[in-house]
Amino acid sequence: MATELRRLREAAGLTSRQAAALLGVSPAQITHIESALAGVSEQRIRRLASHYACTDEEFVNALVVMATERTRGWWEEYRGLLPTSFLDLAELDHYATFLREVAVLHVPGLLQTEDYARAIFSARVPELTREEMELRVQHRMRRQRTGIPYELVIHEAALRIRVSDRAASRAQLARILERSEAENVTVRVIPFDLDGFARAASTMTYAGGPVPKLDTVVRDVPHGSGFIDSEAQLSAFRTRFRKVEAASLDPQRSRDFIHRLVREL
Repeated sequence: MATELRRLREAAGLTSRQAAALLGVSPAQITHIESALAGVSEQRIRRLASHYACTDEEFVNALVVMATERTRGWWEEYRGLLPTSFLDLAELDHYATFLREVAVLHVPGLLQTEDYARAIFSARVPELTREEMELRVQHRMRRQRTGIPYELVIHEAALRIRVSDRAASRAQLARILERSEAENVTVRVIPFDLDGFARAASTMTYAGGPVPKLDTVVRDVPHGSGFIDSEAQLSAFRTRFRKVEAASLDPQRSRDFIHRLVREL
């Protein structure tokens, strides 16, 4: 919500100082609002939207709901302990109406076991302290407590790569199978022997917002997570996901495929 207010201001060609003058507050307060360091009332959101010439009522109403229903989410317990991107991901999950994910080299965080997550974080450079690692694992496990629709297309490579030992890999595959039985979870597999497939080049997460204008794509970047929300790029990612999904095995064949991998271990 805070980021959207900043984007609206910038699209209107106004500075923080000009926006502050419109509300009769200090520029520092606008900065705090746009950085999610301070709350903002419904009245002020609507006044800012009007000053920014935003006429999308559905979008403005969604911002108001996000602001007025804003509570101290569980992720706030980790503020100052984990990088901001971890908190942003958890908040994105909280407001998302659905999640679609493409995974190529690793099992995504929402389906990882503790051992798998710990192995992933242990490979980080520079190395994490034990406390830092455990905080990340704990945060990742808490992110998994979501009941929204979740669709995953995962490449065979991610299922076969052993980030730890054989037992951990078997447990991780079992976790995917268990979660794939949930009503809100759909898992599809892209096998190595799929002919002519060149679309699973990178990982992405597509989070549906309360309204389409609040949709967001998350990409892994060297310093953490990158968030994309321009309509042109969102449209491209929607198309990419549909094509990847269409080329993958259906859910039942995917479960059968994973069962075969478990028997191989």
